Amino acid sequence: QVRLVESGGGLVQPGGSLRLSCAASGNLSRVSSMGWHRQVPGFQREWVAHITSGGSTNYAESVKGRFTISTGDAKGTVYLQMSNLQPEDTAVYYCHADSPFRQWGQGTQVTVSP
Repeated sequence: QVRLVESGGGLVQPGGSLRLSCAASGNLSRVSSMGWHRQVPGFQREWVAHITSGGSTNYAESVKGRFTISTGDAKGTVYLQMSNLQPEDTAVYYCHADSPFRQWGQGTQVTVSP
């Protein structure tokens, strides 16, 4: 079982930046990848980015060039650096870990508004 806790969400103006953090705990030995999704109320959860245990990354087209996913020094830590945020990036952001079944954090709200 893997427990995930996200942090770093908040309110930011268009063009601003935020860094989200995800800390995983528990049995991390089988985690093959971690990543982020986001969800707007009334819409499906949307994949944003992921990073494999080998360090390979992939991004949704809507965030490519603006968001960067990375791992921290502590095992099971993943960051999402978000730049040039736009109102359409407003959502609850969820961290996930595949170990091997996908597990989710509780989410952190990101609001982009003037």
